[in-house]
Amino acid sequence: MLTNLIIVTLYVSDQDRALAFYTKSLGLEKGADNPGPEGRFLTVAPNDKSVQILLWPGNPGHGPAADAAPGPVFLASDDLRKEFEVLRSRGVEFVQPEPEDYAFGVRVTALDPDGNRIELRQLKPSRGRES
Repeated sequence: MLTNLIIVTLYVSDQDRALAFYTKSLGLEKGADNPGPEGRFLTVAPNDKSVQILLWPGNPGHGPAADAAPGPVFLASDDLRKEFEVLRSRGVEFVQPEPEDYAFGVRVTALDPDGNRIELRQLKPSRGRES
């Protein structure tokens, strides 16, 4: 069962400037800050960690840059491998053929009818929320 929204994406023109605004001006806490092949995965969150905000490079207020993929929405699952089978039986399209293990748990990417990425995650209990 999909359990909750864990990460939303905001497009920013400068990740360091956005990080300073969200932490120093708004008082949110810095979350993940991980370099990756698709870009720097940088999040901020309220102190209750109810949801993280991904500060992703793009066109602020208008979405991704022309050469970037659309920003994903991240949803949590308590049993992603089982959820994957249910969703696949309902005709959901996935980027990967099966869920995969990664440093923070299990992940798979679904696509909506418009090609928007829906990142499904089963997080390891001991690790907080990261991509």
